[in-house]
Amino acid sequence: MNQETAGAAEPIASEPKGGSFRLAAYAVCIEDGRVLLAHHASGNWTLPGGRVEHAEDPFDAVIREVAEETGCDAAVERLLGVDSRVIPAAAARAGITHQNVGIFYQVRITGGQLRPEPNGETVESVWTPVPEVAGLRRSSLVDIGLALARTVPATGHVAPVPVVGLIQN
Repeated sequence: MNQETAGAAEPIASEPKGGSFRLAAYAVCIEDGRVLLAHHASGNWTLPGGRVEHAEDPFDAVIREVAEETGCDAAVERLLGVDSRVIPAAAARAGITHQNVGIFYQVRITGGQLRPEPNGETVESVWTPVPEVAGLRRSSLVDIGLALARTVPATGHVAPVPVVGLIQN
């Protein structure tokens, strides 16, 4: 957070230091009992999606991310919800406290063909039967997205999803 002062940004005294923050948009695409998943180079399966760029609308970001990661065109059907989670420094990859705010959209594929992400971290994208997802080494984002698609909370706020078993933060 910054305050504008005479055209220059000054940090607010209460602003947290030593942490990182990420705003991301994710696509939940379920058709015929299958969900579209992206296989990350790390070995985890995740939802298509990613970082919202500076000055980019999350609505536009999710469409861009689906195209980049899967090769498919997508149309947003609705907002499913927002997940905000803090990963303690001891568990975070960079060793500092990290907050991730994820905006989840229900999307449908309107065209294109599945392919790996050119020069990217998505090595393949596939349609996976929803019951088979439980057996995959996956990001917690997959479980959050599937839970949102089933329940669509009235407030849009995601209840905490435990990270256990084959699920990775």
